[in-house]
Order: sequence, then C-alpha cells, then structure tokens
Amino acid sequence: MAGHSKFKNIMHRKGRADAARSKLFSRLSKEITVAVKMGGGTTDPGMNPRLRLAIQNAKGQSMPKDNIQRAVNKGAGGEGEDYKEIRYEGYGPGGVAIIVEALTDNLNRSASNIRAAFTKNGGTMGETGSVSFMFDRVGEIVYKPDAADEDAVMEAAIEAGADDVTSDEEGHTITCSFENVGQVSKALEESLGEAESVNLVWVPQNQTPLDEEKATTLMKLLDALDEDDDVQNVFSNEDVAEEVMERLSA
Repeated sequence: MAGHSKFKNIMHRKGRADAARSKLFSRLSKEITVAVKMGGGTTDPGMNPRLRLAIQNAKGQSMPKDNIQRAVNKGAGGEGEDYKEIRYEGYGPGGVAIIVEALTDNLNRSASNIRAAFTKNGGTMGETGSVSFMFDRVGEIVYKPDAADEDAVMEAAIEAGADDVTSDEEGHTITCSFENVGQVSKALEESLGEAESVNLVWVPQNQTPLDEEKATTLMKLLDALDEDDDVQNVFSNEDVAEEVMERLSA
C-alpha cells in the first residue's frame, strides 16, 4: 500500500462549504431521500447500505438531525420528485476531462442546463463514456486530521482492506475499490470512529496542465456546473499551479 496517492482527487466544492451550506444540505437531503426510495422504503441504515453512507455524510457535514429525519421520512412516504441518476461527461478549456453526476426529476432540463454550462464556458459536452475511461471509480473515505496520527490511520486502513492512504494537514483520505466501500468504511469506523465523509468518486489517472487563462475559464465552467440544482458532484482532471489557484481563489 502506498503512503500517498500520485494524484489527489479534486472536488471543486471543497473549501467552499460555508458559502454553499444550504445548497450542500439540499444535496445531502436529496441523496438520503433517494437512498430510502431505491432501498424499497427501508429506513434502517443497517439494512440499507446507501442510506447508511448518505446519513454518515450528512452527519459529517454537521447537518441537523431534524433535517436528516425529514429526508428519511420523505423517502419512506414516497413523497417528492421521482429522481433519476445520470452522469454527464465532457471536456473543458485546454482539454480538461470533466464528469458531472446528477440527480434529476427532469432529464431534458438537466441535459439542457449542463450542455449550456459547457458551451458558454469554453467546454464541449460528450457522450457517456467519452472521458470516464480516464478516471478510476473508487471509494473515498475521509477523516479529519485529529482522528488519529498518520501511522495509526495507515495501520487501520491496511486491516480494513483499503488500497491507499493520503495524509496531510487537511486530514486523511483513504481509498478502496468501489465494490468494497461499505465493508471498508464499516471496519474503519470500528477503529477510527465515524468518517467525515464516505463517497464513490472518480479519480483521474492523469492530469491536464493549464495556464492561468484557461484555468480562469475552467473555474467559471466548474462554478456554473456546481450551481445547478440537479448536480450532485463534479470531478475534473486539471493540473493548475498552486500560485495560480491562490490568485483565482482570492
């Protein structure tokens, strides 16, 4: 097992949780409701793995218990929209590969909005599968820095059957095969406690370097995608110099 991943997955929303708190809670609620519905109305996290992960993520983001329970009840009662999961793929400025995961109750609206975001910001939307072959689908389990020291996390990850661990000042990121994410996260919970988040993510196999001009346009595209109410997650493979990212984030 390697101590550090060659490439650390980039989720554009990281570090912007405060500014998008209500939108984040809305996305978490939607995932909880869908997990209950797709689990046949099962509200017991022990019997519904997807619901268990959805609730765990909501708790990791300090979502109030009342909000979580309302989302569970909504799914159990068959209330709300009939959401469908869909993945969009395309290219951004400079040939950056982008994967967009959405939960939508209107496929036509979602496709139109995503396509418009790509087109208006120097990108091109492709067919499903056009860029996903350049990513690995893995389970990602994140712990806060104070969960344990690097060696203890590494040992726990090995025992749990994980594939890789990255530890830095922001925390510990543990990856495993997407098929085993439930099993690995449960084993880690016994030794490290509840994780901050447990997700299925797309990790780029290679990254695409961008200059500041193209990086500026890409950030506008990622922002436009992220602001869409149907969008749950955005993954991309850009490689932007740290000093450029600092200027763009200022």
